Amino acid sequence: MSGSVEPAAELAGVFKRRGAVLALAGISLALAPGKVTALLGPNGAGKSTAVGLLIGRLAPDRGLARLMGRDPRDPAARETLGVMLQQAGAPRGLAVAEIVDLFRGYYPGPRPRGEVVALAGLEGLERRRCQALSGGQQRRVQFALALCGRPDLLILDEPTTGMDADARRALWTAVRSEAARGAAVLLTTHHLDEAEALADRVVVIDRGRIIADAPPHAIKASVAAGAVRCRTGLADAELAALTGVTAVTREGGRAVLLTSAPQQTVRELLVRDQTLQDLSVSTATLEDALGRLVGVEGRDQPLEPAA
Repeated sequence: MSGSVEPAAELAGVFKRRGAVLALAGISLALAPGKVTALLGPNGAGKSTAVGLLIGRLAPDRGLARLMGRDPRDPAARETLGVMLQQAGAPRGLAVAEIVDLFRGYYPGPRPRGEVVALAGLEGLERRRCQALSGGQQRRVQFALALCGRPDLLILDEPTTGMDADARRALWTAVRSEAARGAAVLLTTHHLDEAEALADRVVVIDRGRIIADAPPHAIKASVAAGAVRCRTGLADAELAALTGVTAVTREGGRAVLLTSAPQQTVRELLVRDQTLQDLSVSTATLEDALGRLVGVEGRDQPLEPAA
């Protein structure tokens, strides 16, 4: 035996056209059991199309989509799946306990209701009807429904939208618990602190292509060691010429310099601009890295036909 672990789900060389748009241009992505993968990119990058293929809502034009080694449209494969989509609702007339029990009935070996309710942070709300819940509470119900079948693959699309800070932290804890249990987790989010906190691996997609695939620390390190922010009279071209600087952007009235040599960059800044103000130096964030990657990578690559 090789000891290799089969992926919970994968896309292999997938092309997919959505109308006139080539949404995916030959991407390959395998999701490992016990790992959290964050799929990041700008709106229209192809994230939703990739999710649609993995859950069987869409079929590839070319290439292969597999869920637990099967076609994702196979009902037996879909029993292994838990999905929390951004645009999802719940029957407004049902109570929380009723809808959880309804979804538990779809699976051959469901979690006990109490366990589902506790994981989703819904204790005390079991008798409340969904129409009486806040937006954040409704998102917690959707999370609960994704957990009902003890999924081998858990797909979370913008899961904490509308949640307060305590509910976000509770969901993060539950996600880590699911990964520790052995589930593969695919997360899409615009909250990059969330991706940084949860993900073992970050996959950045832009214009239907994967442009980066690595652990969060490696994604950040590939772009810059640090971020220097300041108010300066120097022009962007002068800032870009400083030692180590890989990118210059503006954030309100401040310049943001991504740099591989923060100390040297700051020394040169202080020499060249005696009026420098509001200076701060920090480790480059995932948001810094994503902005740099999406702004530079993949923009000059021609798209292949999907035919």
